[in-house]
Amino acid sequence: MPNIFIKISSLLLLLTLGAMPGHATQVDAELRTLLKQTINQADSFEDRFDAEVWLVDMSGRLQRFIRDHKQRLSLLRAVHREATRADLQPELVLSVIQIESYFDRYALSYVGARGLMQVMPFWKKEIGRPEDNLMDIDTNLRYGCTILSYYLKKEKGDMIRALARYNGSLGKTKYPAKVLLAWEKRWYTNN
Repeated sequence: MPNIFIKISSLLLLLTLGAMPGHATQVDAELRTLLKQTINQADSFEDRFDAEVWLVDMSGRLQRFIRDHKQRLSLLRAVHREATRADLQPELVLSVIQIESYFDRYALSYVGARGLMQVMPFWKKEIGRPEDNLMDIDTNLRYGCTILSYYLKKEKGDMIRALARYNGSLGKTKYPAKVLLAWEKRWYTNN
C-alpha cells in the first residue's frame, strides 16, 4: 500500500507541475522541494495525501494572484490552518480574501480595514490586544476566520447573512454575491 501511495503522490505532483514522463518539460526543482516541505509541515490536514492534493490544487488556482511559489504555499498552509481551526471551509476563506483584498496582505481600505481579510482595527480594542499587527498574515487570518465563523453561527449557517455581517452590509446582498461567485468560479472543490 505505501508504494501505491508514493506512486500516486508522485504522479499527481508531476502532473500538476507539468512534467509528464516522456515530455521535455522540466520540473522546477526549487518548487518540488518547497512543495514537499510545505506538505510535510501542513498540520491541519488529516493526512499527507490530503495535504498534497489540496495544496497542489489551490496553488495552481492562486498563482494568478501570487506568483512566488514560497509565498503562495505559505499562505495556503496558513489559510487552511486558520479556517480549519474556525470550522470554516478554506475555499470560502480564499473567496473572502479574493474579494476583500485581492490577496494583498498590505491592503488598507478607505475606512481603515486592514490586511488580507480586511479586519477593522476596532477588533483589537474589543479583545484587548492593541499590539496585534493586522497586516501580519497569521494574525489577520486568525481574526478574520474567527469573526466569519462567529457570524455564520450567529446566522445559523445562513451564508448570505453571515457574509453581509462580515462586510458590515447586513440586509444587502451585493457583497455576499461577489464572495459566493468567486467561490463558485475559482475556489470551490467537491471535497
